[in-house]
Amino acid sequence: MDEKQLAGCIDHTLLSATATGDDISKLCEEAKSYGFAAVSINPRWVSLAAELLHGSKVAVGGVVSLPFGADSTKIKAAQAKEVIFAGADEVDMVADLAAIIEGDSKYLSEQLKAVRKVCHSMKPKVLLKVIIESAALTKEQKIFACQIADKCGVDFVKTSTGFNPAGGATVEDVKLMKEAAPNCKIKAAGGIRTARQVLEMLEAGAERIGTSTGVQIINELRSGQLA
Repeated sequence: MDEKQLAGCIDHTLLSATATGDDISKLCEEAKSYGFAAVSINPRWVSLAAELLHGSKVAVGGVVSLPFGADSTKIKAAQAKEVIFAGADEVDMVADLAAIIEGDSKYLSEQLKAVRKVCHSMKPKVLLKVIIESAALTKEQKIFACQIADKCGVDFVKTSTGFNPAGGATVEDVKLMKEAAPNCKIKAAGGIRTARQVLEMLEAGAERIGTSTGVQIINELRSGQLA
């Protein structure tokens, strides 16, 4: 995989609560310069990023219910609509983890369908990535979450928020999620900081990588010195 292809798989991420407008401007400039797939940012900054990235090939990704996923379905749908109207091309929403752990397929399905309806009713449709916080789940819970997401027709299942103390993405989880949700794409995120990790995740079946170290990763690839 060459530098351009790898960059095109990266969601350039900045979700710090202390990020400023200047930080978001820098993030967007880097995304354009390096050819990243998207920026992933808090709702506060979606309109600014949409303005800065207008006319470029970089998508704007807004997060919903980060980091806990414990908001009601009505709140999640409203927040998805808000970030879309602010200029988001993609939505990364944290699933209801209690529903996953309890095996509540009805609650989880209804929530995913409600947010998917908001995203897919747009023209062009907005991609929905559902975060399951895989490191905090058992194998059975991961499979359950992925199967529900697959049935509900979401676009991506995503490993992690990057905020949970249980950890982030693993190659094993990416493989499992790809198998359990064959109709969904997989986004690996959380703890991915090197070019070697990115390549391993892509080889395992991920199609997007969420990372705050995209610039360092591309520079590492350019140097030929993989950590």
